[in-house]
Amino acid sequence: MTKPAQSPKNVVIVVFPDVQSLDFVGPQEVFAGAHKLIAATARAEPGYRITIASLDGAPITTSSGLEIVPETSLVDAPKRIDTLIVPGGAGSAAVSADVATLDWIRAAAKRTRRVTSVCTGAFVLAAAGLLDGRRASTHWASAAKLAKLYPAVEVDPEAIYVHDGPVWTSAGVTAGMDLALALVEEDLDREAALTIARHLVLFLRRPGNQSQFSATLAAQQPERGPLREVQRHVVEHVAENLSVEALAGQAHMSPRHFARAFAAETGITPGRYVERVRVEAARRELEDTSQPIAAVAAACGFGTAETMRRAFLRALGVAPAEYRRRYHPAAGAGAETVAA
Repeated sequence: MTKPAQSPKNVVIVVFPDVQSLDFVGPQEVFAGAHKLIAATARAEPGYRITIASLDGAPITTSSGLEIVPETSLVDAPKRIDTLIVPGGAGSAAVSADVATLDWIRAAAKRTRRVTSVCTGAFVLAAAGLLDGRRASTHWASAAKLAKLYPAVEVDPEAIYVHDGPVWTSAGVTAGMDLALALVEEDLDREAALTIARHLVLFLRRPGNQSQFSATLAAQQPERGPLREVQRHVVEHVAENLSVEALAGQAHMSPRHFARAFAAETGITPGRYVERVRVEAARRELEDTSQPIAAVAAACGFGTAETMRRAFLRALGVAPAEYRRRYHPAAGAGAETVAA
């Protein structure tokens, strides 16, 4: 006897005037891809039904000028919701002050398995009181404002996404796809999420605790030319001696003066900057090559696999071998257990 098909899980995405289009289209494509994968492979899990809803169901214009025609209004949206997604954008400020929308989100959250936000959609969840006492992420440029306006929220200014109980929040724009892939992985498995990522031609699935920006962007641009040259030198010569003394020589400064000047102008110590750049270089090697982990550590200036392992744990919360297993599937099957 054929087993009856399970009802799809309802994914409701709330849109509003001046919403950032990629904030909701990205997750929508991920869930749509998951639904197609389930159907094509006859998996046992239920698929997804995606509903785009606005306050009154009327068409809205995104921040980039794209007109969207929602499927329904919030009042007529599915009552049983598996995943509620609140995107961000310039219009999130107005939504954060809209009583009707906030009331609906509060009520919907009580009957929803998980509530999520993308980018400044976190402000909407915070205004609804759903982030009180929780860790949360948002776009790095808005993190300080979120923390100031909602002191009951523990804001992580760097994380790609944060999972705290039934609430998931993510950084800006494309981070919404990382979040959606993590949700699909929770529902299905890692291979399904990787298959969808490959289909969408995503470079990799970023872990939630990975920084929103690279080491070179995280550090402020120094005013003095010699310090900018030092930053360039570090990026281009990761395997060389990059001690404070060596970098001070590059800048024609004493080690003490250089260390103080670099930290004052970039907001980060020379040692921490070097480590972040080396971690980024090692990540690329692990993602793109099948070089042994010890060889990657040497090529990226760590010296030993153990030193690189400690740096990865500090920066990414994952060891190099596990990182390769997750983000380089072709090499993952034969990756070493060294530095795992």
